[in-house]
Amino acid sequence: MTPRADDDPAAGHARALLRDATRYSGARCLVLCLVSIAATGAGLLLPAALGRALDLVLAHAPATRWVLCCAGLVLLLGLLDAVQTVLTGTVDARTTAWLRRRLTGHVLGAGPRAADRFGSGDLVARLVGNAAEAGTTPAARAALVAALAGPVGGVVALGLIDWWLAAVFLAGAPVLALLLRAVSRDTSESASRYQRAQGRIAAALAEAVEGVRTVRAAGTEGRETARVLRPLPDLSSAGHRMWRVQGRAAARAVAVAPLLQLAVVAVAGVLLTRDRLSVGEVLAASRYAVLATGVGVLVGRLAGLARARAAARRLGEVETEPATAYGTRGLPDGPGRLELRGVTARRGGRTVLDGVDLDVPGGTTLAVVGRSGAGKSLLAALAGRLADPDAGEVLLDGVPLRELPHEDLRGAVGYAFARPALLGGTVGQAIGLGLPSPSPGLVREAARTALADDFVRRLPDGYDTPVADAPRSGGESQRLGLARAFAHGGRLLILDDALSSLDTVTERRITDALFGDGPGTTRLLVAHRGATAACADAVAWLDGGRVRAVGRHEELWRFPEYRAVFGDGAGLDVTDADDGAVFRDGADPHPTDTDDRAMLRDGADPHPTDTDDQAMLRDGADPHPTDTDDQAMLRDGANPHPTDTDSGGPRPVRTPGAGRAGRDVTA
Repeated sequence: MTPRADDDPAAGHARALLRDATRYSGARCLVLCLVSIAATGAGLLLPAALGRALDLVLAHAPATRWVLCCAGLVLLLGLLDAVQTVLTGTVDARTTAWLRRRLTGHVLGAGPRAADRFGSGDLVARLVGNAAEAGTTPAARAALVAALAGPVGGVVALGLIDWWLAAVFLAGAPVLALLLRAVSRDTSESASRYQRAQGRIAAALAEAVEGVRTVRAAGTEGRETARVLRPLPDLSSAGHRMWRVQGRAAARAVAVAPLLQLAVVAVAGVLLTRDRLSVGEVLAASRYAVLATGVGVLVGRLAGLARARAAARRLGEVETEPATAYGTRGLPDGPGRLELRGVTARRGGRTVLDGVDLDVPGGTTLAVVGRSGAGKSLLAALAGRLADPDAGEVLLDGVPLRELPHEDLRGAVGYAFARPALLGGTVGQAIGLGLPSPSPGLVREAARTALADDFVRRLPDGYDTPVADAPRSGGESQRLGLARAFAHGGRLLILDDALSSLDTVTERRITDALFGDGPGTTRLLVAHRGATAACADAVAWLDGGRVRAVGRHEELWRFPEYRAVFGDGAGLDVTDADDGAVFRDGADPHPTDTDDRAMLRDGADPHPTDTDDQAMLRDGADPHPTDTDDQAMLRDGANPHPTDTDSGGPRPVRTPGAGRAGRDVTA
C-alpha cells in the first residue's frame, strides 16, 4: 500500500524539489504559460472567425477582412507553436541540469551512505534518467494550464453561441472527469514500478561492469547477463501496464468524445431549423465541441505529469539521506594531534567499531592493523570525517571534527586510498586535485616523492597527458594517489591501504620518504604488511571492533594472534622463532643493527659478499647446515639465540583491560 504523501518523507522532498526547480526556471515557465495560453486563445478565436466569414460569403457580403483575419490567426498559431516548442525544450533542459547539479552535490555531500543505500548503478539511473523525466514537470505544468484552457474555453464559447449547446456538453462532462482521474492515478503507479525496475537493472549492470574481469575469468558471462536482466519481466510488465492504461483512456475518450460532439451538432442543427443559429454558428459550434472534448491532449499531459512525479519521488528518496553538516569553529594552530574518544560505528545493523579510544600525538605515525573486517578502513574514514560515528567523537588538535568548517577540515586532512579515483582532465590535474592553484613544481615534487615522476614523464605528453589516455598499472595508480596526498599537505595524512599494490622495494622507499618528512604531519595508515607496521611509531591492533593493544610492532610481535594478522601464522606458537617470523614479513629482527636495517629497507643486501647465504635465507634454507644445534632449534620453532630478543628486553604493551581503560602487561 502506497503511504500517504503526508507520511512519506520522499514525497515531501519530491514536492520541495519540484517547487524549487519550478522557481529556478520561473521566468521562462511564465513566458511559456503565456505563450501557451495565447496559442489556445488564437485557437478559440479561429472557429468564430471562420463562422463569421462563412455567413458573410453565404450572404454575398464582403468577407475579405474576415478571411484575412482567419489567415492571420493560422499564421499566429504556427508561430506560437514554434515558440512554445523552443521554450519547452529550453525549460526542460535547464530544469534537468539544475536537478542533476543539486542531486549530484547532495550525493557527494552525503558521502558513502548514499552509495551504500542505493548502489552506484541505481544512483546513476536516478541522476540521469529520473532527473530528465522529473525535469519536464515545470514545462508540463505550464502547458497543462493551456491544455485545460482549451476545453474550458470551448464550453464557454458554446454557451455564448447558445446555452443549450453548453448544457448538452456539460451533461457528459462527469464521465470525462472520471476518465482523467483514473488515468493520472494508474499511470503514476505504473511509472513508479517501471522506474524501480530500471534502477535494479542499472545497479546490477554497474556491478557487472565493475567486476568484468572476475566474470570473464570465471566464464560466467551468460549467468551474469541473466542476473543483470532478471528484472526485465517486471520492467516489461510495468511498461505494458502503463501503455494499457493510456490506451484504455484513449479508447474511452474516442468512445465518449464523438458522442458529445454529435449531441452538440445535433442540437445546433435543431436550433438552425428554428432560425436561432446561422450556418456559420453551427460550424463554429462543431469546432468548439471538438475543442471542449480535447481529452486526448489532457490524457497525454496528465500521463507525462504522473511519470514526472514518480521520477521526482525517486529523486526525493535520495534527498532523504541527509548531507553532512559542517560547523563554524576554526581550527587552531597545532601539531595535528588526533583523538578518538569512545567511537562506535555501525554498518548494516552490525557494530563494526565499539568504543574505540585512540590518541595519536602530533607529528607521529600510527599504523592500524587487524584481520579483514576488523574495521580498519572505517576507522580511517572516521579519522578524517569521510563518515561520522554513531557514538563518540573524533578530535583534531582538540576540536571535534563535526564543528570544523568544510574548508578547514579538507585543508587539514589528506587521504590516499588503495584504489584511488584519478579525477581531472590530465595527470597533473589529477595530482593537484583539491588545491586552489597547484603549481607545476609542487605537482612534480609530490610525484617524485611518490616515485611517480619517472613513469609520468614517459607518457606521451607527460603531466599534460589526459588521464583516460595514460596507461598505468595498479601500483602506478596508487603512486599517483599518493602523489595527490603529498601535494595536498595538511597536518593529518591518512593512508587507507594505499601501499598495497606496490612492490616491496618501492613501498620501502615511499615509506622512508613518508616517515622522513619531519614532525609537521601526523600520519595514520592502514597496514597489511609487517614491514610497514614496523616503521610506525606505534601500532593499533584492532580485533573484533575494539583496540586490543597499542604498542611498537616488535613488542606486539610476541603475540601469536598478532603475527597471524600478517599472514598464515594462525597456527604459530609463541615459541616460534622471532627472527624467522620477522624476516618472513620483511622486517629486521635486530633493530639495533641500524646499518643493516637501513640497507634492508632500501632493498639492498647489507652483506653483499654473503651471496649464498642471502639466497638460501630467501628460500627458507639454513645457509650454515653445519650449525646443527641452531638448525634443529629453528626447525622445531624455537629461538636458537634466546638472548637476542627483538626489542632488546621485555617492554610493556598496552592491552585492553576491563571497560576501556588499558593495562600494561609484559610481553
